[in-house]
Amino acid sequence: MKSPRILITRLSHIGDCLLTIPMLNAIRDHHPNAFVAWAVESPTHHLLKNHPGIDQIISIPKGWLGKPASWRAIRAELKSLNFDIAIDPQGLTKSAALGWLSGAPNRIGAKGQWGRELSPWLNNRLIRPKSTHVVERSMELLEEIGIEQTQVRFELPPDAIAEKFVDRWLMEKSLDRFAVINPGGSWASKRWENERFGSVASHLFNNHGLKTVVTWAGIEELAMAEEIVGLNPDGSVLAGRTNLPELQSLLSQASFFIGCDTGPMHLATAVGTPCVGLYGTTRPQDSGAFGPHNIAIQKWYQSGSCKKRRNASNDAMRDILASDVNVACDQMLVRLSQSREAA
Repeated sequence: MKSPRILITRLSHIGDCLLTIPMLNAIRDHHPNAFVAWAVESPTHHLLKNHPGIDQIISIPKGWLGKPASWRAIRAELKSLNFDIAIDPQGLTKSAALGWLSGAPNRIGAKGQWGRELSPWLNNRLIRPKSTHVVERSMELLEEIGIEQTQVRFELPPDAIAEKFVDRWLMEKSLDRFAVINPGGSWASKRWENERFGSVASHLFNNHGLKTVVTWAGIEELAMAEEIVGLNPDGSVLAGRTNLPELQSLLSQASFFIGCDTGPMHLATAVGTPCVGLYGTTRPQDSGAFGPHNIAIQKWYQSGSCKKRRNASNDAMRDILASDVNVACDQMLVRLSQSREAA
């Protein structure tokens, strides 16, 4: 029996792509000789480029679906790879359309609430996921190709150059034990107040002697990070500008991560760093940091359509108090201490 040629069409966002890696690993475990390609937009390809489970990364320009002139080139590249199977864990028109353009005879996707827009018409082997979390929903798609009851495994390979850069930076800052705070969020409705993050950083330093590295990406998040560090300059350190592999290396060396439902949180999960996650317009059981070693804080769920939640005020996030996060951080530190003692 010949090994299958498989296309994964998870284009964006960074966090969702990271949460699809267990599906990739399951495919590779069960089909070690398969040809596996992943169609992805920038910048996530920087994290995937060294993954041993991927034979080829297909870079897809953002907004390609609205540019008919680019369809021919994308179609030609996809069809040249002779895929047998296309798997669409994203469940959108733009992701399902790539599987359809590839000519793969078996195009696997979701139906029901997770098969959105035109994806149920472009995919031809549909399943209704039983799970809610994106990791488990993606894994359920594999039942269509005979892969069931597979253990979730991330195993994101490190980047040697990025690791050297981060090791040197940590040495310069005299940091060997630290937490990471990331205040950003792709939606404003996911974000928490800077002064509350600053209060948490002060709590960690004053009560546990633990310094905090505050990470950022872009001008807006840099201003947020600078405000947080300014509230507690003794216990906080402003991270430098980092690319995704460098952020991966930094997170892998952190004691734990504190932040909202965004890419850096899922990157921390992928490298095995536990998370204290804050949720308002998303639910941890759907898209939170995956695994029992994480702590989720949600006072209430600010529901609605994706568009409504994206554009909402962050009322649910503001109802999370600094004291709530301080308690969760204390619990996390107890867990980490117990884990070290058990080892």
